[in-house]
Amino acid sequence: MPIPKPVFNPPFNVVRVSHVEFGVTDLERSRAFYVDCLGYTVTATYKDAIHLRAIEERNHHSIILKKADAKARALGFKIGSEEDLDRAKHWFEKKSLPAKFVEIPHQGRTLHASDPLGMPLEFYFSMDQANSLLQKYGDHRGARIQRIDHVNCFTPNVQASVDFYTELGFRTTEYTETEDTDPKLWAVWMHRKGNVHDLAFTNGYGPKLHHIGVWTATPMDILNICDVMATTGFLKNMERGPGRHGISNAFFLYVRDPDGHRIELFTSDYLTADPDHAPIRWTLRDPQRQTLWGHPAPQSWFEEGSEFPGVTVKEPALKAQPIVAR
Repeated sequence: MPIPKPVFNPPFNVVRVSHVEFGVTDLERSRAFYVDCLGYTVTATYKDAIHLRAIEERNHHSIILKKADAKARALGFKIGSEEDLDRAKHWFEKKSLPAKFVEIPHQGRTLHASDPLGMPLEFYFSMDQANSLLQKYGDHRGARIQRIDHVNCFTPNVQASVDFYTELGFRTTEYTETEDTDPKLWAVWMHRKGNVHDLAFTNGYGPKLHHIGVWTATPMDILNICDVMATTGFLKNMERGPGRHGISNAFFLYVRDPDGHRIELFTSDYLTADPDHAPIRWTLRDPQRQTLWGHPAPQSWFEEGSEFPGVTVKEPALKAQPIVAR
């Protein structure tokens, strides 16, 4: 089986996915989408940036909107301690991968690093704190987004990506593979915090960010945002869903922001905290892996994603497979 064994004593402790930074071309247009429509809360505003957080998040931000080219500028992860930051820097340098400490507003010491494919990663321990809005029900709007849940990326080599992040302690929960005599990984879902995934990879032209997944409290929140988007000028920004995935069992809706960055509104996955959790296998010929029920994904969902600044997009190792629809 191409899934490597879990590493329970990684070189440093990644707690969870924490935040993303998006380059956006028009801050006010993006603010209208994320704040007025989806319901995010603004925690800081600058001339060239807006910092956002969701209802239950006490960290200062989980999304940074930066006035820049429409690319995914960083994928952020919280780690277990300040000492883990030094261990992380040493580990990346030992692997001959870029790693340096940088200054990020409202974050403590932050290590900016790159994985072998060039994806820009940020690791930090401390961040400015804000009051939770979880029980401020009068302030809840839009999709009532609770927190960031995961990031999902296209990679030209799924096996290389899963091997690298397994070494960092990410554990596989579900995967899709080809049905050749010698099966190859097509997609993989990996976690640190005990749900289905913090990080996922799919075979495709990459590396590119496919989407960020954000958690809503109930499926009704997702249905409500469909009504909101349909009546506030954002109907065309709805790309796929609502529906339910086979993989993760999640109820979902995929939307695109004004610059094309993809956001998955996501709820109802399951617990994966047990150390002997056995990964669930899916085949490419099973149409219910992507859509347990609901309309099939459009072509854009398979091909489009946010590029990373200065990172070369490469052809995938595996040839494209026909889109399976029910």
